[in-house]
Amino acid sequence: MPTIALVDDDRNILTSVSIALEAEGYRIMTYTDGASALEGFKSSPPDLAIFDIKMPRMDGMELLRRVRQKSDMPIIFLTSKDEEIDELFGLKMGADDFIRKPFSQRLLVERVKAVLRRNGTKDGQPVKETDSAKILERGLLRMDPERHTCTWKGDQVVLTVTEFLILHALAQRPGVVKSRNALMDSAYDDQVYVDDRTIDSHIKRLRKKFKAADDDFEMIETLYGVGYRFKEA
Repeated sequence: MPTIALVDDDRNILTSVSIALEAEGYRIMTYTDGASALEGFKSSPPDLAIFDIKMPRMDGMELLRRVRQKSDMPIIFLTSKDEEIDELFGLKMGADDFIRKPFSQRLLVERVKAVLRRNGTKDGQPVKETDSAKILERGLLRMDPERHTCTWKGDQVVLTVTEFLILHALAQRPGVVKSRNALMDSAYDDQVYVDDRTIDSHIKRLRKKFKAADDDFEMIETLYGVGYRFKEA
């Protein structure tokens, strides 16, 4: 089963969440601040991490920023209801999901399972080859869902799980407009609610990553009021 890292300075949350996830068979590592988590990840990288935003020594946002410099592992944030700005900022930086406090243990477990499925596993078991999509090639873009790799002009572009799924949905049918709702369906499970701004944030981050690899990248087009599409060659 996958290893999950919990990073929160509230020991009550660490204990209760650990119990809920261990009951599902997951291996749990706990940290009380971002600095100790970052150090622990060097020797024992988890398959998924859950970060609180407000923590001493290093908050969740800074921890996310540093993790994203080297890893695309799925990350879920725990956030308070009044932290909408932090939530949007986190999405732009590459967070995969948010759970607002207070939350039920069952909700958290289901979100963890959903993110792991989107990351190419089913409760920790590798997806069978027969279930894996074929390599997608669109001009200079190459995407391998089974290995979760993406290249542009032969250079690797590191994407989060959500970014990968959104881009894959667009690139499957170049020229066809995908509404935000359609992209939500491609990237999120039914039980996960996200609004339009979430998809927009992911699109902005996708463009930024490809622009960093190729300043002339203009393949993701916006049709205002309608949605997005991958430009036809």
